[in-house]
Amino acid sequence: MEKPIITTLKELQKKAYKPISIQEELAKNLRERIKSGQSTFKGLIGYENSVIPDIERAILSGHNINLLGLRGQAKTRLARQMTELLDEWIPVIAGSEINDDPLQPISRWSKEIIDEKGGDTPVAWMHRDERFFEKLATPDVTVADLIGDVDPIKAATLKLSYADERVIHYGMIPRAHRCIFVLNELPDLQARIQVSLFSILQEKEIQIRGFKLRLPLEIQFVFTANPEDYTNRGSIVTPLKDRIGSQILTHYPHNIEIAKKITHQEAFISIENQSKIHIPELAKDLLEQIGFEARKSEYVDAKSGVSTRMSITAFENLVSTAERRILITHDTKTSIRMSDFLGVITAINGKIELVYEGEQEGAVEVAYHLISSAIKSLFPLHFPKIEKLEKPNEEGPYDQLLAWFFKENELFLEDISDEKNHQKSLDSIPAIQKIMNEYQSELHLKDYYFMVEFLLWGLEAHQKLNKLRTFEGIQFKDSLGSFINRL
Repeated sequence: MEKPIITTLKELQKKAYKPISIQEELAKNLRERIKSGQSTFKGLIGYENSVIPDIERAILSGHNINLLGLRGQAKTRLARQMTELLDEWIPVIAGSEINDDPLQPISRWSKEIIDEKGGDTPVAWMHRDERFFEKLATPDVTVADLIGDVDPIKAATLKLSYADERVIHYGMIPRAHRCIFVLNELPDLQARIQVSLFSILQEKEIQIRGFKLRLPLEIQFVFTANPEDYTNRGSIVTPLKDRIGSQILTHYPHNIEIAKKITHQEAFISIENQSKIHIPELAKDLLEQIGFEARKSEYVDAKSGVSTRMSITAFENLVSTAERRILITHDTKTSIRMSDFLGVITAINGKIELVYEGEQEGAVEVAYHLISSAIKSLFPLHFPKIEKLEKPNEEGPYDQLLAWFFKENELFLEDISDEKNHQKSLDSIPAIQKIMNEYQSELHLKDYYFMVEFLLWGLEAHQKLNKLRTFEGIQFKDSLGSFINRL
């Protein structure tokens, strides 16, 4: 829709335009979308049957909203997408500080302009993208920032008394009249500042240094909060929570398939890398499983949460590790390797908060532990489960492979070896072919060598093999022999 060409109040009065509140505007456009079968919030994978219906109900009810959830749960993105439910253009009195509606002005300045110019009052048009205000609640935020303050310079310049309301300098909230206002991390806001929001939310009044103005502000408030903030940094005062219509809980992906879709949508992988680097589906599963393991790990602070950004940045690191290798080896194409997962450790370290036991282990060791736990969780889906107690007289599916290592054979996989030598190294173990033929007979050829590596890493995760990390690569040995050598 093009910007309307109406420029004066009298032209606007001739049209069928009628002032409505922003809550009515959002509800009206939402009803049209739902009736037409359009999606209301795009790209919010996994929220289709949980969070999004809750938000739709809150909008239809005309409620202010508090999005409560751990970090990396798309709370801000949800709030930003609400602008798509606004009318594309709305009229405002040109020059108004608080976006006054020409047919329903609320500020003294706008009323005086209309009294002076009448039908010739200039009208401007405001796009919905301009109707989004966002503020991060930090302990240094003041009432003046949010509500406003007396401006002594304005009083001196206009020769006004401090009793005149025209000396008021409006804060962010009055300037967000007829807009969406998002206040992130609400518990971080000092209690006395939260109290200043009471009258705006309920009585539509603002109070600034003795002034008590009846300004019927129409604002769609969206607050975000982390449950952990209630104890660590502050809390939402009870009367303010009482004035927020709907509190909606966000969540992390419920399964790997949803998590993979989110990562695929958000991660940036160049077109060139997409064509040169093959990423097996198992590698994607393993990457997401690391996040699921972290959220239940004894070393990770569960209250702090594990952001979905960890999987996104880890995926980008995984691809970059493979890209760096082919830049060195001059291969034209490559596939993700298990050793490439060591390149995601830097992405994991910055995204998890460790408890005391985790701090004692160290961030890098915890990352190794999470990768190993993810391998153990997925291993039974592709190969026979390794039982803790095995029957002594029965040959297990891995006995021949383990026997090869027991005969003092070793396997060394260099990090930057080219594709030909990497595959040759894995083919040097005769017993692997039998296992792959028996349990992965329908595996695509492009995924074969990654699955072979996964088998070896899985045996190491179950303490059947010993894996040693060196500066150049990874060495696999017999676990029992290595144990005896250490003794």
